[in-house]
Amino acid sequence: MSNFGKSIFGNKATDSVPGPAADAVAAEPAYLKSDAEWRQELTPEEYHVLRQAGTERPFTGEYVDTHTEGVYQCRACGTELFRSNEKFDSHCGWPSFWAPLAEGTVRYIHDRTLGMKRVEVRCAHCDSHLGHVFEGEGYGTPTDQRFCINSVSLKLVPRGAAGEESTKA
Repeated sequence: MSNFGKSIFGNKATDSVPGPAADAVAAEPAYLKSDAEWRQELTPEEYHVLRQAGTERPFTGEYVDTHTEGVYQCRACGTELFRSNEKFDSHCGWPSFWAPLAEGTVRYIHDRTLGMKRVEVRCAHCDSHLGHVFEGEGYGTPTDQRFCINSVSLKLVPRGAAGEESTKA
């Protein structure tokens, strides 16, 4: 796991969310809601993926083949996470990005479920599950990483739409 420890975690690889002794400010999501509030605000599919770390079926999400310019926000809290500039066609069944929009917009957790060693990606603001990140697959992207993100975790704000200023850099 040294590749991820250096390139993604900045040499701070952890098994789960860091506890209070390890940088409490960064570890605590800023957007806390009760389970009842999340269930009321999200559709059952959104709740399953975002709050229970589920996965939508491959090739079914609305953004798998989307090439619209804009910014992808967290569907749960609206935090800007990815730009269309970093989206690429991996043909894996889910939207793929080679980098998040900015340092600190997502956080990483070692995921050993289903007998696999993966790195889970979560929204740093509301702690919603987004997907997983993989490295060294040979896609030829600038980071050699594939952020495999569930469409249901995202909301695309097209370039020039109201509230979408960050892509005008």
